Amino acid sequence: MQTKLTLRLDDALIQRAKLLSKKSGKSVSQMVADYFAMLDETRSISIPKITPIVRSLKGSLDNPDISEDDYKKYIEDKYL
Repeated sequence: MQTKLTLRLDDALIQRAKLLSKKSGKSVSQMVADYFAMLDETRSISIPKITPIVRSLKGSLDNPDISEDDYKKYIEDKYL
């Protein structure tokens, strides 16, 4: 069942929506319906849990005193 919905929007936004509607070949109503459907889909996407190893590393690179050159020197000393 379809029900009418009234939206109050800025005139310029409505004109841009109508132009986009014409270019895409979809009605403004269909574009709004697609957008609302997308919002529902994005809510159902689960965010993976952080593993304990990753959690232990969090913040380990926050030291602003370490430069890229320092890191390169550390790697060279460690592996060469």
